[in-house]
Amino acid sequence: MSDPLRWEQGRVHIDALIAEGRLQVVHPNGELAELMILQATRHLASARTVSEIDPVGAFQLVYDGARNALAAILLNQGLRPKGGDGAHAVLLTATRAQLHPPLGADLDAFDWMRRTRNESEYPTTDAPVASAEDVEEALPAAERIIEIAVTVLPRMPVY
Repeated sequence: MSDPLRWEQGRVHIDALIAEGRLQVVHPNGELAELMILQATRHLASARTVSEIDPVGAFQLVYDGARNALAAILLNQGLRPKGGDGAHAVLLTATRAQLHPPLGADLDAFDWMRRTRNESEYPTTDAPVASAEDVEEALPAAERIIEIAVTVLPRMPVY
């Protein structure tokens, strides 16, 4: 019989991420997680204000909002990505593993946002930077990610 206080979905994936050193166990902090959600919401509001005059900056804000929401889910559980290459990608890997199905597919836009943000942060002649249209596409996806975080925060126990 499984422990009712353990979140079983995706546990094998989370254990593997911890063993690989891509995810670390930290002190869970629900208060900070809620603050991160508030900050994420504010980032989206700010992005709406500047999207026409600074689409790259607005996209960064939208991306950071989505990233903060995913990080809040993990922090609330006592998990955090290790710094370095792939730290932002592991946010999606870890949250999706635990929430798909039914909610994981709604998180998938984060991968596109992450790649677009990287291309905008480190532009090349082959990869265009984020546009106002990208911001408009990313906003509802980030809003959904924040909604998911708000929904699961009180339901997911400490890892």
